[in-house]
Amino acid sequence: MLNEKENSLGYERVEVEAPFEMPCIRIPDFKKCPRRSIVEFGALPEDRAATTHALSLAIANASAVGGGVVIVPEGKWLCSGIRFKSNVNLHLERGARLSFSGVPDDYLPAVPSSWEGFECLNYAPLIYGYECENVAISGEGTLVAEMEVWEKWFARPPAHMEGLKRLYEMGSKDWPLDMRDMTEGDANLRPQFVQFNRCRHVLIEGVSIENSPFWVLHPFLCEDVVIRRVSVKAHGHNNDGVDPEMCQNLLIEDCVFDQGDDAIAIKSGRNRDAWRIGVPTRNVVIRNCEVKNAHQLLAVGTELSAGVENVLVENCRLDKSIGEVGHLLYIKTNERRGGWVRNVWMRDIEAGDLRKGILGIDTDVLFQWRDLVPTYEKRMTRIESVRVENIRVGEVGYVYRILGDERLPVADVRMSGIEYESAREANEVRNAQAVNCPE
Repeated sequence: MLNEKENSLGYERVEVEAPFEMPCIRIPDFKKCPRRSIVEFGALPEDRAATTHALSLAIANASAVGGGVVIVPEGKWLCSGIRFKSNVNLHLERGARLSFSGVPDDYLPAVPSSWEGFECLNYAPLIYGYECENVAISGEGTLVAEMEVWEKWFARPPAHMEGLKRLYEMGSKDWPLDMRDMTEGDANLRPQFVQFNRCRHVLIEGVSIENSPFWVLHPFLCEDVVIRRVSVKAHGHNNDGVDPEMCQNLLIEDCVFDQGDDAIAIKSGRNRDAWRIGVPTRNVVIRNCEVKNAHQLLAVGTELSAGVENVLVENCRLDKSIGEVGHLLYIKTNERRGGWVRNVWMRDIEAGDLRKGILGIDTDVLFQWRDLVPTYEKRMTRIESVRVENIRVGEVGYVYRILGDERLPVADVRMSGIEYESAREANEVRNAQAVNCPE
């Protein structure tokens, strides 16, 4: 074991300019920390059991001495999941390819997690950290999810839908977490690829990620998070790139997204679970990112019941050849959610054609839930102070569509500096006040 006196874990202070008060983000700096390869702990190429055990030993060692870098060297390595501890940097060297088992039982026993806004016990995310501080994933290597089983789980057979209904009922009636084990039976709730759950000072930098059972990067109830120079390619069902949920003080920059769902989807929990926890997603800056494919550049919701505020998206580019992006900014909710969305800025964006619009706001998005489960309680979502500036795109379905709820109209939406080649449909505004958008 390394001598604790050799450790010198520091912090990088990240100052971010935004049109709202953005706190300084502190992330761990491992430059002066000891570094040890997983090979020293018994990792063997193509040997999943040996490498999984070596990763566990190396992470425990680095954490025990107060900070260390766990090196995954060049080559193909197989593992059955990673459990983080505090003060650890998992570093993938160039040419390293870490491939994660697609066998669900490898991610048991169940761990505290969440699924589409409800807390539950579920299969562990492929990379999982719970109540950690000072954690990082870095390097120029690649993380890969083996998809044979997860792809079969993309379907929504009756057993899966019954599982979703059961979780909705438990969340709506305040069942304790230890009674919400979704690994029992055949609910088949796919785990996230990377989830840091209730963590502080988180850095994900440089790595490439291929495939994912579910959401790719899921910071949940985290503070001080930086995701930068990360490349994500995942075209499966629900494969959002990043889903910050109930997080505060987060920067996403210089990333590349090639997604089967939204590039970035900001969440803050669903219904009673989120009202109980009461932690909004706040102070999020997304800048200098490239989108090769996605449903939306930025989605907010529908899981937003604890509130979302202070969001800036700027200087992003969307591949002009794809034409598959729906909206640049899409805010979606329904009468069950409550919460709020306010002080959202999007500016200096270039894109090609859009299937839908530059801005979409819809307060009646329920998907399969409309008829699947009942409405136990109605709470409207307050949506206000949305700014969209300096946008240049090709052909669009419409420039904006704002569909508010007459019980709590959308308020204070402004668009300026909008350039587009043509629009197939007219713009629409319903149940909204103080809307200043181009004709």
